[in-house]
Amino acid sequence: MIEGIMVAWFVLTGLSLAFVVVDIPKTPESTVLKWAFVILVVFTGPFGAFFYVLGCREPLKGMHEQYVSATWRQVLGSTMHCAAGDGLGIIAGAAIGAVLHLSPWRDFALEYALGFGFGWAYFQAFAMRDMFGGSYILSLRETFIPELVSMNLLMTGMIPTMKILMPRIEGAGDPFQPAFWFTMSMALIVGFVLAYPINWWLVVNNMKHGMLTVRPIDDRGARHGSHGGHVDAEENGGHGASIDRDSGGHDEHGGGERPGSGTILVMIVITFASLVAGLWIAGGFFG
Repeated sequence: MIEGIMVAWFVLTGLSLAFVVVDIPKTPESTVLKWAFVILVVFTGPFGAFFYVLGCREPLKGMHEQYVSATWRQVLGSTMHCAAGDGLGIIAGAAIGAVLHLSPWRDFALEYALGFGFGWAYFQAFAMRDMFGGSYILSLRETFIPELVSMNLLMTGMIPTMKILMPRIEGAGDPFQPAFWFTMSMALIVGFVLAYPINWWLVVNNMKHGMLTVRPIDDRGARHGSHGGHVDAEENGGHGASIDRDSGGHDEHGGGERPGSGTILVMIVITFASLVAGLWIAGGFFG
C-alpha cells in the first residue's frame, strides 16, 4: 500500500512542480521567494502548489499588492521562506548523515548546522540584504533571531516525523531510495505546520517579512502598481532595488514596535524547549 501512495505522491509532485515552474515567472514576486516556492513544491508537492495559488499567485493583473496584504498570506510567505531555505539544509544533512551512518546526535547536529546555516546566511541574510540597505552584515544581525526561532519550530516537527516514519517504511533510511525522499517530504510538511504560528508572531511584530510585490520600472522611470506596504521595485538579483520599509515594512500587520528583549528571550527559550520535546518524542537522543 505504501508503495502505491509513494507513486501517487511523486506523480502529483511532478505535475505540481511543472505547473509552478511554468506559471510563477508571471507572478510579480521577488526572485528569492519564487525560488523558495519551487523548492517547497519539490518537497511538498501538491501542498506547495496549493500554497502558491492560494497565497501568492496574482488573481487579476495589478492586484498582487492587495492580494498578499492579508496577514495570513504574509505569514504563509514567511513560513514558506523558512521551510524552503532551512528545509533544504536539513534534508541535505539527513542525506549526508545517512550515508555516513552518523550517530543520532551527530546527525542532528549536522542537520541543524546545515539548515540554520543555509537558511540564515543565504536565504535570509544574503538574498534579502537589500531590505537592509545592501549591507550583508546588518542583514545577518537583523535576521538572526527570526531565523533561529523559526528554525527551531521547523525542526521540532521534522525530527520526530523522520524518526517515526523511517523504521516503518522500507528504504526510508537510504537516500538512494525513493522512500527516503517521501519521508523527508512528510517531515517538511509537519515542520511547516509547526513553524506557522511562530512566523505569525514574527510577522505581526515586524521581525520578518512575508510575501513581497516586485514590479519592473517602465521606460519613463515610473513604477507599476501601488506599494501596499510591501515592495514596489525593479527586480535586482532576487530582491527589490527600492524598498518601502518602516519598522520592517509590516506596520499594517503589527503595532509598529518590535517586542522588547525580554519577550524575545522568552520566545527563544520556548522554541528551544519545543525542540528538546521534539527530540524526546523522536527517541534515541536521551539515552
